Amino acid sequence: MKIINMKRISTLIFVICFMGALKAQQLPQITQYMNNNYAINPAVAGMYDYYQINSTIRNQWVGLNEGPRTSIISIYGKHSSNVGLGGTVYSDVTGPTSRMGGSASYTYAFQITQKIKLALALQAGFTQFKIIKNLQTEYENDPLLKGGDVVEALPDATFGVNLSGNNWYIGAAIPQLLSSELKLMDDDFARIYDTTSQNGKLASHIYILGAYTYDINSQISIEPSFFLKSVVGAKTQIDFGIKSEYKKLIWAGINYKMNNELSSMAALFGYNINDRFNIGYSYGMPSSMTSNYYSGSHEFLLGVRLPH
Repeated sequence: MKIINMKRISTLIFVICFMGALKAQQLPQITQYMNNNYAINPAVAGMYDYYQINSTIRNQWVGLNEGPRTSIISIYGKHSSNVGLGGTVYSDVTGPTSRMGGSASYTYAFQITQKIKLALALQAGFTQFKIIKNLQTEYENDPLLKGGDVVEALPDATFGVNLSGNNWYIGAAIPQLLSSELKLMDDDFARIYDTTSQNGKLASHIYILGAYTYDINSQISIEPSFFLKSVVGAKTQIDFGIKSEYKKLIWAGINYKMNNELSSMAALFGYNINDRFNIGYSYGMPSSMTSNYYSGSHEFLLGVRLPH
């Protein structure tokens, strides 16, 4: 009986998951969306009167070898009275698969009433996909792990809209607007998986994001928020969050994910070092179904508010 190499099993699992993601939630996910909302919807760049930089580092499924690792850096803010500009670079790595990309956005915002602002945004960029095939294995003739890496870069675009007031906002975005065709597999992969199609499509997503800040008194505020994610072929996911801030200095909160079997709860903490710098941390708890396989997910955020 042939002994199956564990690295090959790991590779198969990650590649199958990567292929299956084409029909599910394909884009990198973050828990602290309320603190890096530009990464979700570029139209929020028209909501602020200053530029800011937010960086997020996420280590998902800690304890599982080669689990997802995500890094996102965004800079965005007000360029002129009605124009907001922004840009994002990101990397998302899971085992032998990865995607990385960059984009820039233009936002036009205008007052529809004295207290309500409407912003429209268009973001354009590219995404590069990669599958590393040539891994070290005792099976030198294994066609799954031989040959050159699979690499493809595709154009990408996002449309966003955002409505905001003094202490609230709600908006929507459509990432992967172009629904580009992606060739994930070469001939070896197609033969091994016995499939006639080597192509996949980057499905357009629908994101809806909103938050409301309520001042309980001069020292304490609370901010409930929600984040809806929908894509054809997957369950609609809704994140509900609430955080409380004390003296505009420290904050803590929780996040609950509906229709997510891998992780449903997360705890969030943050500290505003001063008017310019802030840090955040979240811990995503594993579900009962996955707690035997990994210990949870860690996410770190650093924010910098630029002088204007």
